[in-house]
Amino acid sequence: MLRSCGILGLSIALASPSFANDVVILNGRVIDPETGLDAVRNVAIENGKITAISEFALTGETVIDASGHVVSAGFIDLHAHGQNIGDYRMQAMQGVTTALELESGVLPIKDWYATQEEKGLPINFGASAAWTFGRIATFTNTDPLATPGYFQDAQGRDDWKLDIASAEQTDRILALVEEGLREGALGIGINAGYAPGYGQKEYYALAKLAGEYGAATFTHVRYASNLEPQSSFEAVKELIANAALTGTHMHICHINSTSLSDIHATLELVDDAKAKGINISVGAYPYGAANTVVGAAMFSGENWRERMSSTAENFQLGADRMTEEELADYQANKPGTFITWHFLDEENPTDLALLDASITHPEILIESDSVFWSYFDENGGISNYEGDAWPLPDNVFSHPRSSGTFAKILREYVRERGLMSLEEAIRKMSLMPAQTLEDFVPQMRNKGRIQIGMDADIVVFDPATITDNATFENANQPATGVQTVIVNGGVVVRDGELVLDAPHGRPIRRPLAD
Repeated sequence: MLRSCGILGLSIALASPSFANDVVILNGRVIDPETGLDAVRNVAIENGKITAISEFALTGETVIDASGHVVSAGFIDLHAHGQNIGDYRMQAMQGVTTALELESGVLPIKDWYATQEEKGLPINFGASAAWTFGRIATFTNTDPLATPGYFQDAQGRDDWKLDIASAEQTDRILALVEEGLREGALGIGINAGYAPGYGQKEYYALAKLAGEYGAATFTHVRYASNLEPQSSFEAVKELIANAALTGTHMHICHINSTSLSDIHATLELVDDAKAKGINISVGAYPYGAANTVVGAAMFSGENWRERMSSTAENFQLGADRMTEEELADYQANKPGTFITWHFLDEENPTDLALLDASITHPEILIESDSVFWSYFDENGGISNYEGDAWPLPDNVFSHPRSSGTFAKILREYVRERGLMSLEEAIRKMSLMPAQTLEDFVPQMRNKGRIQIGMDADIVVFDPATITDNATFENANQPATGVQTVIVNGGVVVRDGELVLDAPHGRPIRRPLAD
C-alpha cells in the first residue's frame, strides 16, 4: 500500500522484506561537482549511506519522487553560531545538513559535545576550541563554560580584549585550547576581531599549536578597517604570514564583512597566497550586514566611526535602527547585546559589486555566520531563545543569514542574476566545505558528495522556486523550495515541512587524543 504525500509526491510504503533499500530518491537531477555528474538519476540509501546511483528503477521502503528537482549533497555550514535546536531547524529548512561552530568555538569541548548530544538535533554538529574562551578564563581567573553567555557576559571587560598576555597567561590560554584539541575539537577558533590587542607571538603560537595537532585555525581577523594602520588588509596579511611560516591550514572567516569596502585588496592577497601554495581557505556570506555584540572592540577606540564608516544608523536592534543615544546606552550598559551592523548597502550597485566579488570568487566557499535567535525579555533585556517550539515564536529575531544564506545563493546568484552556475553554487556550499576539513576531520571525507559509499546527507530542492524569505526587519521566516532533507539516512524535511521528531544529527569530531 502506498500513501502519496503532497503534490511533489513523497510516497511512503509500509515496511516489507522485499524492499532492497531504506530510501530511494527517484527521477531527480543529481549534481555532484566532484565527479561532474549532472543527470537524471535514481539514488538509493541504506543504513545511512548512499548505496546506488542508477539510471534504472530502484525500490525502497520510503520513495521520494524528485521529478523536476535537484538532488545534491546537503549544504555544510562551517560558520554557524546558533547551536540550539531552533537554529538547526532553520538551517535544515534551507538544505543544511551539517552546521559547525568554528570561528568562535567553545570550551570546554568535552562538555559542549555532551550537551549537544542530549538535544536530539536534526542535523550534524561540531565545534572548534575557542581561543577567546581561553583568554576570558585566563584574564578573569575562571573556568570556561561552554555557553554563549560566557562570551557575552565578558563583553564589559577590556583586559582580555586589549591586553598583551604575560608568559604565564599565555601558557594557560594555550593549555586550555590544547585541552580542547585533545578532546576532539575541529581546530582552533580565533575570534581575533573581538580581542585585537593580543600579541603577535600569541597568534603565532596558536597557529603552531594547530599545526602540531594537524588541525586548522578559523579566524575572524584582528582588524576591520578601510584605513591604515590596523586595516583589514594588514589583518589578512598577518594571517597569511602565519600560515606561510607554520604551514598550518588557516581559514579566513567572512572575508566580506571584515574587508568592508577594501575587498579587492584583500582578495589580491588571497590570490597571491594561493598561487604560492600557502595553505589558506576563505569563506563569505551573501549579505551587506553583519551581526555582532554592540560592545565589540572594533566599535571602540579613537576614530572607530571613521575606520568602520559607521554611525548609529548602521546599527539595527530588532527591527529598528538605533539612535546615537541608544547606541551609547547599550555600549555602556548592555555591551553583550547582539545587533545587526550594516557595512554595505545592497541597493547601491557599487556596494553590491563589492559583495559580489567575494561571493563569486572561485576560491571562496559559502558560510552563513548564523547567529542566535533572541527576544526582548520582560525587563527589556535581550535573551537567547533556547526552546524547541516550531515554528519559532513570533517575537524572536536574528540576522536573515540565520535562515536564508544558502537559499539566497540559489535564488539570487544562480536563478535571478546568473552570476554562478547551479553546479558552482553546490560546490561552494557542499563539496568545498567538506574538502576544507577532510584532511584533519576524517568524517568529512564522506560528506559533500553524491557518490556510492558517502553519507546520506542529501537535499532535494526546486531550483525554480527555492527562496530565502528572511529580511532584516523579520528574519523569522524559513526558506521555501526545499522538498526533502535527509541526514544520515533519516528524513528531516518532508514535502517542504519540518519533521519535528528527527534526531538524526551526529557529532562531527576529531579523534580524541590518548
